Amino acid sequence: MSHPNGPHTGRPPILSDRAMVATSHYQSTAAGLNMLRRGGSAVDAVIAANAVLCVAYPHYAGLGGDGFWLIHDQQGGSVQALNASGPAAGMATIDYYRDRKLESIPSRGPLAALTVPGAVDGWREAHERYGKIAWEELFDEAIYCAREGVAVTRSLADWMAKDRPVFSKHPSSAAIFLPGGRVLREGDRLLQAGMARSLKSIAREGPREGFYEGAIAERICAALKQEDGPLRPEDFASYRSSWVEPVTSTYRGYTTVEFPPNTQGFAALQILNLIEGYEVASWGDGSFEYYHHMAEAVKLSFADRDTWLGDPDFSDIPLHRLLSKEYARERRRNIDAGRAMEMEAVDPGIASGAKFVRPGAGGDTCYFCAVDEDGLAVSAIQSVFHDFGSAEIGGDTGILLQNRGSAFSLDGNHPNSLEPGKRPFHTLIPAMLLLDGKPHLVYGTMGGEGQPQTHAALVTRLVDFGYDVQQAIEAPRWLMGRTWGAKTQDLSLEGRISDEVVRELKLRGQPIKMLEDWNDNMGHAQAIRINRQGGFLEGGADPRGDGFAMGY
Repeated sequence: MSHPNGPHTGRPPILSDRAMVATSHYQSTAAGLNMLRRGGSAVDAVIAANAVLCVAYPHYAGLGGDGFWLIHDQQGGSVQALNASGPAAGMATIDYYRDRKLESIPSRGPLAALTVPGAVDGWREAHERYGKIAWEELFDEAIYCAREGVAVTRSLADWMAKDRPVFSKHPSSAAIFLPGGRVLREGDRLLQAGMARSLKSIAREGPREGFYEGAIAERICAALKQEDGPLRPEDFASYRSSWVEPVTSTYRGYTTVEFPPNTQGFAALQILNLIEGYEVASWGDGSFEYYHHMAEAVKLSFADRDTWLGDPDFSDIPLHRLLSKEYARERRRNIDAGRAMEMEAVDPGIASGAKFVRPGAGGDTCYFCAVDEDGLAVSAIQSVFHDFGSAEIGGDTGILLQNRGSAFSLDGNHPNSLEPGKRPFHTLIPAMLLLDGKPHLVYGTMGGEGQPQTHAALVTRLVDFGYDVQQAIEAPRWLMGRTWGAKTQDLSLEGRISDEVVRELKLRGQPIKMLEDWNDNMGHAQAIRINRQGGFLEGGADPRGDGFAMGY
């Protein structure tokens, strides 16, 4: 039920009693809903939806990117986590880049495309365990959209215009996203013939022969090799996604579930652990107390994140200590209600001995979720890292390759230092909230540094303030840290936050940066709440993007 004092833009929460899907693009949501109506599982819905996003939202998602899944199966009674992020190529060493006179890994181009795309193998692994619809039928809508063209949305049009200088330096992507040198506008048709052929191969031949062990991988690597990229066919052939244990905590009687390293999920849990020690409801949503304390909690959690987050196969991360309530009580003492900390000066609570380096901003991502008639709940997220990833297309495949590997450090002492076979630091975090061991909320957002912050915003606005899902998504958001292209750590606020609240935050020393009323940098959040008392699924999608929640 809507909160009378909550935000209203005219979008109601979507209620349905059988199944639901929510994504950041309307055609993606429709593709997922079609799978559910045909008797498919939530996994089938998510794969079909993700495939369409690879076509319709190429600035955020793609076959050349990574993915992460949380899946709750009622029969198993627990949340399973599927890591579909790819490792660095066998040839990708620090010396490989140093020999090319580089002090850091380029953010664009073939040298930025140094990790294996993991998303497609994640589809395979999830489908083998939970799929009901035949594999080849999951891609019909995505193939059609790529072959016949998809309408350019506002978000895609904005990013194409912004990245025109990037495309001008990379002919392979310019041929698709800057046809004839023209910037496509909202409502224009985006055609991707190469992507259609690749999707058809994956559908007919399967994910392994069709992508990782066949002609697609060979053509991608041949094109990259010509431009000195380190990826090789054997890197693709040896890759497999893996099931891992999620990380959990609690918040006011709910179990909070996030993805473990190599993602930043533990930072989202730390923020909630810190905030749980306050009477959040007494502040009121939109108050300066709320935004101030949230920003301070982010600073503390990110100090730990930036020190410890890396591939757990290559480093020993003290998660048990970092996520303990006792540790949160100790760290909470650093929060002063009347004075802001300087983000760059905040030390980690547990020293690692490694060089302390904050990662660069990034995080163009798609989040999507589904719940089916059997109660299978899926929270999933996929990304090519920066907008349009590396800006490199793999030969004639039409596949845009991610630049996730550009987040690696060339400092051998850094926890995220480059090594062959190592998975990079990831911002991608699907999430769930459980009540009595059963899914209560599946949720997430795109937005890089903003993802843990938006997770905290959604949870507090649902649990502490009693908002419905759509209200929680629409409420004004903040982002503490760097946004795209920024060099400073600001507290960015959407323009709907009142002048008086902004004034109070400035008086406390918060580095305020005001944005538009509805800002794309704040992320595109989606969520589905399972209301067991009313018997309905309650879905919401972010008006900052082009998505919808749909059910039946």
